Amino acid sequence: MKIFETIFVFILVAIIMAAGNTVGYKIDLISSLEAVAMLVIISIVGLLISKLPGFNKLPVILWVSVVAAIMSAPIFPYHQEIVAITDQVSLLAVCTPILAYAGLAIGKDLALFKNISWRIIPVSLAVFSGTFIFAAIIAQVTLHWEGVI
Repeated sequence: MKIFETIFVFILVAIIMAAGNTVGYKIDLISSLEAVAMLVIISIVGLLISKLPGFNKLPVILWVSVVAAIMSAPIFPYHQEIVAITDQVSLLAVCTPILAYAGLAIGKDLALFKNISWRIIPVSLAVFSGTFIFAAIIAQVTLHWEGVI
């Protein structure tokens, strides 16, 4: 995808996220738009970094994560304002358009899934179970280590 098409998709998804955040979590629309605009800016900066020579060997998500971590770290001058603004977005409002896109992407490759047939079921169950079990173990260790439980 070209950069401008990607930025257009970012903006479109941001509008969907702001609407979901406003309707589902009763956050006022202006606050939601400010928060998702900040997320879009972070994403665009990460995207542009990933297009630079030498940096394009690593995935875009890495650079977006690095930019977000730097902008929210205490060493960044306006980190408190950025964290306060982006804190207005619910995680589920962000996940909704992503999961919808994943569903559309899977539906596009339905013929491929027919070729895989029943073998996808045990693999999926193993992946889901492993993810759940290890997430629970990590949460248990972390909460115990922090003294919460």
